[in-house]
Amino acid sequence: MLEVPLWLWVAFAATVVVSLAVDLLAHRSAHVIGFKEAAAWSGLWVGLALVFGAVVFLVLGTTAGTEYTTAWLLEKSLSVDNLFVFAVIFGYFKVPRAYQHRVLFFGVIGALVFRGIFLSLGVAVVSRFTAVLYAFAAVLFYSTYKLLREEEETFDPGNSFAVRMLRRIIPVRDEYAGAKFFVREAGKLVATPLLAVVAAIEAADLIFAVDSVPAVLAVSDDAFIVYTSNAFAILGLRALYFMLSGLLDRFHYLNTGLAVILSFIGIKLILQASHKMISPAIPEIPSPVSLAVIAAVLALSILFSLRLPAPNHQPGVGGAETEQTTASEDDRQAGTERDEPPDDPPRPSH
Repeated sequence: MLEVPLWLWVAFAATVVVSLAVDLLAHRSAHVIGFKEAAAWSGLWVGLALVFGAVVFLVLGTTAGTEYTTAWLLEKSLSVDNLFVFAVIFGYFKVPRAYQHRVLFFGVIGALVFRGIFLSLGVAVVSRFTAVLYAFAAVLFYSTYKLLREEEETFDPGNSFAVRMLRRIIPVRDEYAGAKFFVREAGKLVATPLLAVVAAIEAADLIFAVDSVPAVLAVSDDAFIVYTSNAFAILGLRALYFMLSGLLDRFHYLNTGLAVILSFIGIKLILQASHKMISPAIPEIPSPVSLAVIAAVLALSILFSLRLPAPNHQPGVGGAETEQTTASEDDRQAGTERDEPPDDPPRPSH
């Protein structure tokens, strides 16, 4: 395990808190986020992650820096799955485009908390039971199979466990109330559909953690490396979604690329476990090689998607359809010219 100085943990926490505060202030007025704004924010999050990676290189050494960069790029790649599901959830709940950033902002905060819990448990388990790496590899191979199979999976955001539990805890009205999560009706506190959307987003992230946690633990078993890399990848998800939301269906070879990456990480896990449990003569895959493979596969899958036509109709990553409701021109003007968009129509019951 790395000896991480306390000040580096504090610097990381301060960076995350300040960044989220700046993001919240910059988007305090609900508005539709266009491509240019999303691209600028995405570049900012990527730059922040790389700058922190440079600090890791300088303070903790080349190996730690390479592991951080590899883990960040891996999580960034796997997070593309989330983008497709975001589109499905927003389409299902008919979320006005001007409110989508607010939903994802609180969704990201929840993801940071839950991902931290899962990664801490994963690091603790791996440090005590090396054999669990074989189980993690099996999970990744199964995920590879799901990515490559042709059958389309059904995804019902409104029927997710988190949304059902929310409805049991507090009544959820059918109509939006601007950007509010709660309103009072007849003197009683009720939730708006916007809170149900946050619950659905959190539920989706918990599902994706099943893949991402074993994958990142194949890169490093150090709590600092795995959590900071995951955190910076997650922080950039919102901007990446708004930048690519209209282009998601074009990445038709991304399934194949992610499947190759997951298979590679699964093999890496098996070799790691075998090296420790069976024989030191069994080689491990070095972090620089992992970084090169992940970067190359991701780049090629994107390049092929942009240059080559889709061989057949494929569902979105993970089988999710990516239909997204498109705001009318009036909605766009309302979202960009007013601090608070006009009242939204009722959400149809499902």
